[in-house]
Amino acid sequence: MVKSWFKNIGPGPLIAAAFIGPGTVTVCTLAGVGFGFALLWAMVLSIFATIVLQEMSARLGIITQKGLSEIIRTEIKNPLIKFFTILLVISAVFIGNAAYEAGNITGGVLGLETIVGNPSFIIGDFSINTLSLVIGFFAFVLLYLGNYKILEKVLVGLVILMSFAFLVTAVITQPSILEILKGMWIPQFPKDSLLLVIALIGTTVVPYNLFLHAALVKEKWKSKSDLQYARKDTFVAVVLGGLVSMCIIVSAAAIPSEGIKNATDLAKGLEPLFGGLSTYFLAIGLFSAGITSAITAPLAAAYVASGCLGWSTNMKTNKFRAVWMGVLVLGILFSSLGIKPIDIIKFAQIANGMLLPVIAWILIWIMNKESVLGSYKNNIKHNVFGVFILGISILLSIATINKVFNLNLF
Repeated sequence: MVKSWFKNIGPGPLIAAAFIGPGTVTVCTLAGVGFGFALLWAMVLSIFATIVLQEMSARLGIITQKGLSEIIRTEIKNPLIKFFTILLVISAVFIGNAAYEAGNITGGVLGLETIVGNPSFIIGDFSINTLSLVIGFFAFVLLYLGNYKILEKVLVGLVILMSFAFLVTAVITQPSILEILKGMWIPQFPKDSLLLVIALIGTTVVPYNLFLHAALVKEKWKSKSDLQYARKDTFVAVVLGGLVSMCIIVSAAAIPSEGIKNATDLAKGLEPLFGGLSTYFLAIGLFSAGITSAITAPLAAAYVASGCLGWSTNMKTNKFRAVWMGVLVLGILFSSLGIKPIDIIKFAQIANGMLLPVIAWILIWIMNKESVLGSYKNNIKHNVFGVFILGISILLSIATINKVFNLNLF
C-alpha cells in the first residue's frame, strides 16, 4: 500500500511545500506564543479550504491538460476584463513571488545558521551572506534541469524532512492532547486575535498554488482515470502540510511570550526549556520550509506568466527559464545583501489580497462550465463549499488592504 502511494505521489507535496514557507512558520509561531492552542481551529478551516480549491485546480489540470492561467486567457472573452485579470495575476504572482523569494531564502539561511554559523564575506560596502548564495544555487540547479520527476523527488524528501522535524519539536514540548483537540474543534476569538486568524488562513490558502497545481498535475497524469490519484495526493499532502503548521503552533505555545517574534526566537526560547536538540530539529524544519518555498515560488511565477502570455509551459524553454531566473535572482540579491524591499512587499500583499477572491471566483466559474470540463464540472457540494471559501477570501482581501493601509477596520 505504501509502495503504491509513493508510486502515485504527485504534485501535492510541492503544493504543501509552497504554502509552508518562513512566513507560515512566523505566523504560526506568533499564534502559538500569543494564544496557545486557541487558534488551531483556524488551521483546520484552512486545511478544508485548501483541499476544496486545490482539488478543483487539480481536476481542471487533468481534464483539460491545461494550466489555470491558460484557461483564463481563453475563457474570458471580454478584452478589457481579460486584460485587467491577466495584469492582476502577473503583478501578484510574478512581482509578489519575487518580493517574497528573499524571505524564503532568508528562512532557509536562518535554519542553517543555527547549525553552521553565519559565514559571509565583504565586497566594498556590502556584507554578502554565503548561505543565501548556496541556497540560491541549489534552487537554480534544480529548476534549470527542468526535470519534473527530479524536482518532485527532491521536494517530497524535503517535505518529509520538514514534517518530521516540526513533529518531533512539538512532541518534545509534551503538550496536552485534550487542549489540542479543544483548540482544533472549538472556534475561539481571544482578544486581538482576528487579524492573526485571517493571517493563518491567508498563509495557507495561497493564490499562486492554484496555478501551480493545475500546471503540475498534467506533468504527472494524462488520463481522466488518474483523477482518483490526484485527489488522494491532494488530500494527503494538504493535511500533512496543515499538521506541520499545527505542530509549529503547538511548539510555540510551550514557551513564554516575551521577545518571541519569529521562528529564530522560537528556537532560542525552546533551547533552555527542552535542550539543544529541539533547537536543531526546529532549525532543520525552518531550513526545509525556506528552501522548498524558494524553489516553488519561481516555478509558479514561470507557469503563470507563460500561461497568461501564451508561451510554452515546457520547463526547458528560454522564456520559461527567464521568468523563474528573474524571480530567483531578485530573491538571492535581496537576501544575500540583507535588503528589505518593503514597498515591493506591500505591493505584493495588496495584489495577492485582491487576487485570491478574484481567482477563487474565476475558478468556481470555470469549474461550472460544461464546455470546459464536461461531466467533470462542479456538483452542488463543490459549489456550496466553493462559495463559502469565496466569502472567506473576500474577508482576507479586506483584512490585507486594512493592514497595509492602516485603515483600522478591525
